[in-house]
This record gives sequence, structure tokens and C-alpha cells, in this order.
Amino acid sequence: FSGNKLGNMLIPKKNRNSIYEYLFSEGVAVAKKDFNLKSHPNIQNVSNLEVIKALKSLTSRGYVKEQFAWRHYYWYLTNEGQTYLREYLNLPEGIVPATVKTKPREVRVPGMERRAPAYGKTEERDSYRTSEKVTEAGPGAAPVFRGGFGRGAAPQ
Repeated sequence: FSGNKLGNMLIPKKNRNSIYEYLFSEGVAVAKKDFNLKSHPNIQNVSNLEVIKALKSLTSRGYVKEQFAWRHYYWYLTNEGQTYLREYLNLPEGIVPATVKTKPREVRVPGMERRAPAYGKTEERDSYRTSEKVTEAGPGAAPVFRGGFGRGAAPQ
């Protein structure tokens, strides 16, 4: 018996499979650091604790990379993790995670480039771009330094 009650945790195979299927389909997983949360928001009928522990197990084996920021865990599937989950879930080679899939590029017709609309006339903009103001302080406008509080105060 270990002192850490969250240590070696038995997760039902059904829940472990749903966690692995979600991770493989998305390529990433996110979980809030809340061990008492009854259900993970993205994986139905699986507690948040089971998701965290299953993915920490994959992290220790090098199948996912873990990041932690602002009370949330972020896991990214590695190449070794893809092959492991593909074998574990008995998936064919053609199925890849969403993070690996490339989006089809949209076809652009030459000559139909969008141009940014001209906002306002140049004359209107030039009215704001006046030359530098040249002013002088004038006679008797020498800066006066008066004592204040703190370090600038005159000794008492």
C-alpha cells in the first residue's frame, strides 16, 4: 500500500478505451486539474481523475508530451504514441489523428485577389499630420523646482 491514494489506479477497460480513442482522434487532450470532477467535459461517462491518470501513464511511457498551465493539463500525442494507440485500438494505418491531417488548400483564381478598401481620403489624413509645433516658453517661464515630500523635500 502506497501513501499516495491517487497512485496506482485501476481504470475500467471501457473507460481506458474511450480515453485512448478520444486522444487518438483529436491528437491532443485537455483536462482541468480537478480530481473531484465527476465527468470529463469531452469524454462521456469518464471521470476527470481517470483521464488525468491514464494520460500521465502515457506520459511516463513517452507516448504523449505533457504541459501544465493555469490549472489545466495539456497532452500532445507523439509519433510513438500514435503507433502504440493504433496497435492498442486495432486501427488501420490510414486513420490518423486530427492534428496530423492536412487541410485542403482553397483554390485561388488569379486576378481575383482581395484588396483592402481605402479608408478615408489622403487629404483627411494629412490634416492630422501637421508639422511639429515650434513654440518657446517665453520670458519668465524658466522651470521652477519646489520642494516636495520624500527625498525631494528640503531638510527640516
